[in-house]
Amino acid sequence: MDLIIEGLLKAFELITSGDKGIFEITFLTLRVSFTAILISTMIGVPIGIILGLARFKGRKLILAFINIGMGLPPVIAGLTITMLLWRSGPFGDYALLYTPTAIIMAQILVSLPIVTGLTSSSFQQINEKMLLQIKALGATKLQTLFILLKEMKIALLAAIMAGFGRVIAEVGAAMMVGGNILGETRILTTSIMMEVSKGNFNVAIALSFILMTLAFIITFSLTALQQRRRVE
Repeated sequence: MDLIIEGLLKAFELITSGDKGIFEITFLTLRVSFTAILISTMIGVPIGIILGLARFKGRKLILAFINIGMGLPPVIAGLTITMLLWRSGPFGDYALLYTPTAIIMAQILVSLPIVTGLTSSSFQQINEKMLLQIKALGATKLQTLFILLKEMKIALLAAIMAGFGRVIAEVGAAMMVGGNILGETRILTTSIMMEVSKGNFNVAIALSFILMTLAFIITFSLTALQQRRRVE
């Protein structure tokens, strides 16, 4: 209990004192997480819609791989990106390893299957009678897509929230591909792990409170948007 109280006081102290290092780490955490989930959404939602509505050869196999990817261990994602970006790897010439870009790539790898899989599952549950009714009304393919997106907005926001929760809490892959370099690739999760290894539990708890507060605010905002639109 004393450690928790000390952590709360330390978090308050870090925030009110305007600690430059904490704000840099927090900003980088938000930047890489938002970038990763934005890219995952832009790629995963269209793919999920196609897999949810279309029927073609090999679709079940693709869905199986996506479902496997939803449970992909972060260290495997980190190892995959490391091998791709290593000096002898296919993208080694770009010197992206141990940069924020590498962290974003690893976070995309763990969040993309989640966004894609949940989107696909939601669109598979659309009633075929509704699709027939939309076609009967003479809607074009683009109009049909907009109608379906409006109908499935709650499920889509849920998929995005699930993906965001995965990336903002990511530590294993981020540590592996980012290296936890101060001022370069250090984010909140890797900072927490480092402080715990050093025995600075009060600082680790303080950083945890900051991370949880950010996650709560963002998730609460998305939930409020989701439910507000539902009422409308």
